[in-house]
This record gives sequence, structure tokens and C-alpha cells, in this order.
Amino acid sequence: MAPWRLSVLAVALVWGWVLASSSPSTVAPPRDLRITDPGLLGSLDVEWKPPLHVQTFKKCTVKYNFEYRNTGDRDWKVIFTRKLKLRVGFDLSRTAEVRLQTLLEGQCTGDMEVQSDWIYATFQIPPQGKLESEVQNFNCIYHDWEYLKCTWQPGLLTPHGVHYGLYYWYEGLEQAVQCDHYIQDHGINLGCVLHNLSQAEYQDLNICVNGSAAASLLRPLYTTLHLHNLAKPSAPEQLVVSVSAAEELLAAWSPPGGRVPPHCLEYEFVSTQMETAVTISRANQSHVSCVRVRGRTNIFCADQGFWSEWTQDCFSVSRKEDKELFILIPIILSLSITLIIFMLIGQCKKRSPAGKPLHASVGY
Repeated sequence: MAPWRLSVLAVALVWGWVLASSSPSTVAPPRDLRITDPGLLGSLDVEWKPPLHVQTFKKCTVKYNFEYRNTGDRDWKVIFTRKLKLRVGFDLSRTAEVRLQTLLEGQCTGDMEVQSDWIYATFQIPPQGKLESEVQNFNCIYHDWEYLKCTWQPGLLTPHGVHYGLYYWYEGLEQAVQCDHYIQDHGINLGCVLHNLSQAEYQDLNICVNGSAAASLLRPLYTTLHLHNLAKPSAPEQLVVSVSAAEELLAAWSPPGGRVPPHCLEYEFVSTQMETAVTISRANQSHVSCVRVRGRTNIFCADQGFWSEWTQDCFSVSRKEDKELFILIPIILSLSITLIIFMLIGQCKKRSPAGKPLHASVGY
């Protein structure tokens, strides 16, 4: 082998050894992980500082693996980010848990990802009142994608003279807002109606229902809603039923009014479907005496939803066999009556005495 080739090979080997020896095998974790509550009913701010000497990794990308959950949850939610601050949602009735690690990758690591150790932090609001004082049977329905109606019942340990308030927040509001349209029963707020929530669709809607009473602390309820999963449309409109020339039953209807996106609806007729028309073959019409339709948000727009009410009118369907029977009944009755009349006439003749011929008397 030529001497110059040996020199090049030696230089390459030395340079590769220098790169390998200079590549960091470890990286420090982030520092000063903190969780703070900005008063947004469950959306907490989490921030941290980069690891020490991170500026020395000029030819590498530094990012962070951020994971969070509530105590008792099985799985962690994961976010990969280069930021040093995130706002994420938690259920404030349980302890919030976060963990964070540094990820380093690029030329300085030989294009291998290097992970730091985890650092941890938790957050919990001070418990207030007994658990039995929290409102119960909390339920919300998003009617026609136009207004949200939430209802609840007093907790098991609720003193007299209690006053309930509902507060909500979603991304876009500067601070939590109180309900301004309560549903009352005997002067006690047991529900709330919220309008103009289109900006809260397909994002977290944080809700808090708390109560106050003289000399008593009540446990607040915290929950996070997703409006598209609570939608309940009105019943379909303009249901029309007809029978085709091929003796097939045809049913057609229109989507309900309001803000419900038509492409987000599916319907239940004989079977669940997304179309606004259905055909029933002649062979399957023998059991059809009434036609009704209802709808709900389909899987393309929500994970779940509520069925609407059934259409108000029940359409009776006349089949060809019914029409033929309707025509035959008068004919059969007429023939039966005629037959009975002839039978009666025959009976009368049999019962009358035999007549004798009459002879005229002639005098001489």
C-alpha cells in the first residue's frame, strides 16, 4: 500500500477517535421544575430552566420530553418541546404530576439521542370541605351546538342556605367567568345555561362548581368538558314517506336546524347510517307500520354524543296488499248480502201452503 494512503487512513482513524471521545454520553436534566396555578380552573403553568452548560452543545439540538398526568391515571400524556414553559390541563380534585428530561441529538452525539435522568414535580390545591359536600349528578348537554346546559344536585352533606356558583374557562378568555343564567329550584342554583361557546369547541372547557354556606366549607367540583362529545341535535325535520312504482318504501328527511354541521350527523332509521334517505325493499315491508328517525354526532366529529329525540310524527304506511284488501271488502260484503237474501227467499217459499187451482161455477 502506498505511504500516502497509510497516512490518510491514520488521519481518518485519529479524527474518528477524537469525535467519538468528544461526544457526550450523558446530558444533565433540566433545572428548577415548577408548577403554578394561574386560577384557570385546572390549566396549570409548568416551567423550567435548561441544564447547565447547554450552550456548549452548539452542533446539537436540545429539546425536552415532558410528561404529565393526575394521580391515579394509568398513562402519561407526552409532549416533545423546545420551550421552557407549557400550560396543560389537570383535574384539580387530584394531585397533578409532571416529569421532565433533556434530549440531546446531533453532530455532537454522533447523531445518537442522549437522554438525561428524569426530574419530577407535583401540585395539589389544599383540600376544602368534606368530599360528601361536593355537588353530585353533574351533567351537561350541548344542545344543537348552540348552548350548553349543565345541571347538578346538592351534595350529601349540604347545609341549609347553600349558594352554588359555576365558573368556566377556555383558551381565549383572560380569566375564569361566572355563569350569568342559572337554573333554580326553590331559590337554589342547580343548573346553568351557557351561550356563545363556539370558540370553546374542540378544546378543553374547564368547569368549577363551588358552594358557600354560613360557617361551612364545601368541596368544589372540577371537571374538563369537550363540547363536541356532549352534543345533542334536535330531531330530523321534514320526514317524507312514499311508495315507489317498484313497491319500495322510500323515506327522506332533512338535517335539524341550528349550528349542527350536517356532515357531523348520523341517523337511526332501520339501521344506523349517515345518509338522509333510505329505501326498504318490498320483502321487508310486512312489519313496517310506523316510520321515525333520530340523529346524533358521528364518529368523524366526536368520540361520543347523545341521540336526538325521535321525529314527532309517526307516518303510517299503506301497502299494495292493504289497498287491494280495502277494495275487496265491499265486494265481499255485497256478495254475502245478496246470497243471504236469496237464501231467505228460498226459505219463505218452502214454508208457504201448496196452492190449489180455482174453478168458476156455471149456472144452468
